[in-house]
Amino acid sequence: MSMELQNTALILVDIQNDFCPGGALAVYEGDQIVPVVNNLIQKFPLVISTQDWHPANHISFVERGGPWPPHCVQNTYGAELRSDLKTDTIDLYFRKASSPDKDDYSEFAGKDDRGQKLDDVLKSRGVKTIYVVGLATDYCVKETVLDGLRNGYQVFAVTDAMRAVNVKPSDGDEALDEMKRKGAHLITSSEMLELAGSSANAS
Repeated sequence: MSMELQNTALILVDIQNDFCPGGALAVYEGDQIVPVVNNLIQKFPLVISTQDWHPANHISFVERGGPWPPHCVQNTYGAELRSDLKTDTIDLYFRKASSPDKDDYSEFAGKDDRGQKLDDVLKSRGVKTIYVVGLATDYCVKETVLDGLRNGYQVFAVTDAMRAVNVKPSDGDEALDEMKRKGAHLITSSEMLELAGSSANAS
């Protein structure tokens, strides 16, 4: 198997302070994916970062009957991307779930600062394959992967560059199983980097 990074994008899902240790909705070891992601970023011609971007009265919050504590509130520290994430080579930024009465897990529901949807931007740039990393495996990562498949992309989920919430201990593993069952390729960062090196050497 060889990998050609032309027509390929890396999607960084919600690598935000509130989803890392110390955050309002911390994912266990969420911060540990950052070095892995940083190693991948430099290999891709197109890198897209996404964020949960909730108003203070968002429908997903407990006080409105939702399942989660307040998190990733717009223009707060918790909503910011991790400071140790290499943002200098990120090309585009998308934000989702930014209105009070609608929640979204998939990054394909997000928009950039020009109001463009992720699918439209990817297709306009000729992207056919996406690699997905980030937080969390069993929610936004999974839904982004599944939406990517629905929208016709070849999708790779980089398993060591994501972590799960695991409300139930098996949630992360079940999410990966579902992604694979629906047609996504599960790959580790070392496998991906090895393929990238093989592709470069062959060219």
